[in-house]
Amino acid sequence: MEDHPAAVIERAKRLEQLLQRVAQGEPLEQVCAELDLAVDAKRLAKLQAKYEAGGRTWEALLDGRYGHPKKAHSALREWLYERKRQDKALTAPELVDELKAQFQVELSAGHVNYLLRKVALTRPPGRVPSRPAAENDPAESEAPSPSLDNAGIFFPGSSQTRDGHHGGRGELSGDGLPAASGRQPHDTPAGGGERT
Repeated sequence: MEDHPAAVIERAKRLEQLLQRVAQGEPLEQVCAELDLAVDAKRLAKLQAKYEAGGRTWEALLDGRYGHPKKAHSALREWLYERKRQDKALTAPELVDELKAQFQVELSAGHVNYLLRKVALTRPPGRVPSRPAAENDPAESEAPSPSLDNAGIFFPGSSQTRDGHHGGRGELSGDGLPAASGRQPHDTPAGGGERT
């Protein structure tokens, strides 16, 4: 078992006492006041289930956050989800700023994205387009694409080269190499251009 701070262990033991005393019939509010705990009926049911599943030991009630409050509580998450539904263009950094102003809670942009992913409210991956694509714009459709201008470099068997000539394999010189191979005249095999 991992080490837990003494305060966390002591709280888990008080929660176990709470569960045992309430099970014996003592009123929840009275036991909570005596043990200095704030547990409502809904939380009590969750604690009971956790306690039962953990073998009815106080170790099952250990708080993994070591008493640190949960920043992204349910009210914050509901506000976040509703805000994102209202404006799908909002980015995580913008939402972080709004959360700080609304709830005085500082979350990272990564955590906001994690929360939004859990409910499928994230934008698709990739860069945000700089402007919406204009449909049926003849000037856009006729303009050459700079990314395709040099495509022939990477696809030597393409049908057209950059200067407009048809590519393909090209003409072969007498020695079986492409004519534009960059070979110098002194590179020819001995005895002429033909191999025997």
